[in-house]
Amino acid sequence: MSEAAFANPPPWDRARAAVAYDDASRPIVHLLKFYDTPEAGLLMARLMARAGRKLLAEADLIIPVPLHRLKLWWRRFNQSAQLATRLARQSAKPWRGDVLVRVKATRPQVGLNAETRRRNVRAAFRVNDTKAAGIAGRNILLVDDVLTTGATASACAAALKKAGAGRVDVLTFALVVKPYRPHI
Repeated sequence: MSEAAFANPPPWDRARAAVAYDDASRPIVHLLKFYDTPEAGLLMARLMARAGRKLLAEADLIIPVPLHRLKLWWRRFNQSAQLATRLARQSAKPWRGDVLVRVKATRPQVGLNAETRRRNVRAAFRVNDTKAAGIAGRNILLVDDVLTTGATASACAAALKKAGAGRVDVLTFALVVKPYRPHI
């Protein structure tokens, strides 16, 4: 664990990424996220399953980072849900896209520094009241495409733990490594 993580530990328990976010992985992320190319998600999920083998094996439930309903309407799909679906199929684990809800429409995180990202997603997520019993004491695997500063994953993990999740692990396709570079 890094010095920063010891000083200010994240609310999730473990995190894994398949690749570093760089000039090779960026186009793959963009194909899925911005160009609605599901084939990119096949490759991403396959690599995520390999990198997160232990997290998947120990997960009781896979949950994607949700989009706000307006963003979902505009984009027509949630890339994290597509990845979660593929990971669930590959691992024979259940996934739920209706447990974690994005209740606040936030501005895009691209180009924001770490503190602004944290403020942007503060109180943006909550667990659906009717689904909270289904995560109590369970090991949750939170899935997203890119982990940049950890602000979104932290906000999601905090909401899941507040609702009673036993453990929250994070699995992403890519990790932005230092020095910080916004994934644009």
